Amino acid sequence: MKASSHDEFREFVAMRSTALLRLAVLLTGGDRHAAEDLLQIALMKAYGRWAHIEQPEAYIRQVMYRQQVNRWRLRKHRAETTVPVLPEPDREAGAESDSELRIALWAALGRLSKRQRAVVVLRYFEDLPEAEVAALLRCPVGTVRSTAHRSLAKLRALVPELGPEGHAEQVRPLSYTSKGIQG
Repeated sequence: MKASSHDEFREFVAMRSTALLRLAVLLTGGDRHAAEDLLQIALMKAYGRWAHIEQPEAYIRQVMYRQQVNRWRLRKHRAETTVPVLPEPDREAGAESDSELRIALWAALGRLSKRQRAVVVLRYFEDLPEAEVAALLRCPVGTVRSTAHRSLAKLRALVPELGPEGHAEQVRPLSYTSKGIQG
């Protein structure tokens, strides 16, 4: 790689790595270590083709989506530790704050299947159209629609505070920083 391309790549990584890591954390269900691995793999693949990439961020995002789907398809299950139902804090009914709702939503997102989580992240966090999500996940548009429907229903069941219509628009989106989950 030429020195100028190398410098462009380093500058891109310095500017965009935080946003790309946030996406990777969402795709991996909150597993920061897996997210860092996912981002590193995508950046390694991009580095080798850097001089030929016209839209670097789009390319790296697509590599991350596809790499994560490939991980799911390999079905390498790792041992997970599940936690029984969290204890209810002492508070008035209906007085749940935005931060508590975001935390509950974050935990519920982690309980979705990997495909469901990918569809939710791509459709509602990345705000991609169904056809583009279908192309990225290499499945029919109908599968994206039905998976999104089932995913939202499951989120509503796991976080009843969202209500039947999923009034989550009151909640600011989650973001991930070096200090943890931020609202």
